[in-house]
Amino acid sequence: MNRRLASFFLRTGLALVFLYAAVAAFLEPQNWIGYFPGWLRNIFPDQFLLYGHSFLEVVLALWLLGNKKVFYAAVVSAGAILLIVIFNLGLLDIVFRDVAIFFSAVALAVLHQEEK
Repeated sequence: MNRRLASFFLRTGLALVFLYAAVAAFLEPQNWIGYFPGWLRNIFPDQFLLYGHSFLEVVLALWLLGNKKVFYAAVVSAGAILLIVIFNLGLLDIVFRDVAIFFSAVALAVLHQEEK
């Protein structure tokens, strides 16, 4: 029971993070576009990056909430957050919180590692 409850809280917390970011990027795109590396913004239009990334965040949130193949959802979540931190090390005063989110995703993966 405690393991299932811990999984529920971790999945819900991660899903809310991804949903918030997706919705906020739609509502205030100027506040979010700066987190994409410049080289990526030189390849793709800003709107494509924001909407594409927001779509993927919603899909990831629904995957986490759906409670299916949770190990893989957690690994993808950890990877997504890790990339955000790596590409924004210059903004560590802001993205330092994402380190805790990364470790939450890792903890979720550990809880579900036998389900691979």
